Amino acid sequence: MARPALTIALLLTTKELVDACGQWLPVNRYKPVDLHQAASGEGLLEVLSHQREAVDAVVIEQSLLDESTREGLRREGLLFPAVVVGELMGRVDYHPEEVHLPVDQLEQLGYNVDAAISRFLRQGQKEARPEDESDASALPSAQSSAWKLSSRLQERLGYLGVFYKRDPSRFLANLPPDEQRELVQSLQRTYRDLLISYFRDPAAANQALESFVNTAFFGDLPITRTVEIHMNLIDEFWKQLKLEGHKNDFLQDYRLALLDVMAHLCEMYRRSIPPEVALAVSSEQRRSLMDSEMSS
Repeated sequence: MARPALTIALLLTTKELVDACGQWLPVNRYKPVDLHQAASGEGLLEVLSHQREAVDAVVIEQSLLDESTREGLRREGLLFPAVVVGELMGRVDYHPEEVHLPVDQLEQLGYNVDAAISRFLRQGQKEARPEDESDASALPSAQSSAWKLSSRLQERLGYLGVFYKRDPSRFLANLPPDEQRELVQSLQRTYRDLLISYFRDPAAANQALESFVNTAFFGDLPITRTVEIHMNLIDEFWKQLKLEGHKNDFLQDYRLALLDVMAHLCEMYRRSIPPEVALAVSSEQRRSLMDSEMSS
């Protein structure tokens, strides 16, 4: 049975960016809502507060998240799974489970929204939870709001969520040829960002690495294509340095970046094996939940 589309709030400052983001959110999976009128801190807080129960995740422009706005969002408990669109700067702009995506890599937006939701839910599972929903009122406002959103997302996505049950229709091999080409080119730009900042700015490199790995995992990118992207970029750098008369033997050190990507991908695939359902759930209920996931 098809699940209802997830409502994604677009908090962006220009119509061009709204249109670009909407283009890369599949309509069968996402329902983008343009909230661009929230261009200032107070306006953003107000509009998100009114949409609290309707929004499942946000795509938000980095320039909107100044310190005052960020503190207001935390204070009001307006924490959603988030993709922050903007420059990779290695800092937390909204909350620790956000993911980052530069403007020139929006082809990966849908995959990174899934990654943001899975990170948000996984973090929620690590935290202490009330025994039942009525106890949520005893939590601080921000924590209570995050817990309620996590519960709502779990109900909408099913027990296995998005991390344990990827969408095959969005795998690279199943995309139309033009979308395959655009996605691979976008991944090449992400990998270039990773290599350029890998030794110079590890925090920014980590954000690029996360974006690349998220898309590779949810898009089921073959390992051979990852190696190919790495080798092609290193070859490009080698030729450029040689042309400019610089040394290029240090490029072999960038094998560490490829190993880093592989290690993160392996960890994501290891985690993609569904855990046991909570012990509090009976065996019969577990079978029912799994059957429901398999049939949907």
